Amino acid sequence: MSMSPLLSPISPGERAPEFMLPALDGSGTASLADYRGRSSLFLALFVGLWCPFCRRAIAQMASASAELEALGVESLGIVATELENARLYFRFRPSRLRIATDPELFTHRAYGVPKPEATPELMGALASVRIDPFGEFPEPMPVMQAAEAMSKRDGYVETDRDRSDVQQQWPQLKGQFLIDRDGVVRWTHIECIADGYEGIGKFPSPPELVAAVRDSLGIRLQ
Repeated sequence: MSMSPLLSPISPGERAPEFMLPALDGSGTASLADYRGRSSLFLALFVGLWCPFCRRAIAQMASASAELEALGVESLGIVATELENARLYFRFRPSRLRIATDPELFTHRAYGVPKPEATPELMGALASVRIDPFGEFPEPMPVMQAAEAMSKRDGYVETDRDRSDVQQQWPQLKGQFLIDRDGVVRWTHIECIADGYEGIGKFPSPPELVAAVRDSLGIRLQ
């Protein structure tokens, strides 16, 4: 997969880059400093809310957040859209997940989450690959068809803001990072890195997230 720019994702053992972003929870901002010395952080970098895979993954993270918190890990999702657009979405689809916004993808670049070039190779792969990242279809579907089917099931209607975000962001990949209370990355998951194009839209399930946290932080089952 050709990447532009050629970014190298932050790896376990490296210090997590600092960030400070607008937050939806009334606190004003969300930053890495909010968690340092207090708790570990499970950080997920999404693109705009136009992405049905991201919307589903946000719901998955929310369902896992209570169990992660019991393990001493707080959760933060960063969505790449304007603050007011995110507020509008979550007003009608409330989430227990803490959300911050980064429409310019500064955090994606800081954490080295790659953005593939829209080459003929990529376009051909997207036309031929079949996916079912959440196991909800009778059989895997082409990427665009799967995305459209998921949005239809969700009753999601694309907006002008979505179309603007798509133009700026696509085909930015997504990433997830477990950061300990000292600010050191302990685990990562970058979309498509392990599975190639078949990994489009695939995120760890809640049980996989919990298992990754336990393993990475050395937390034993009681």
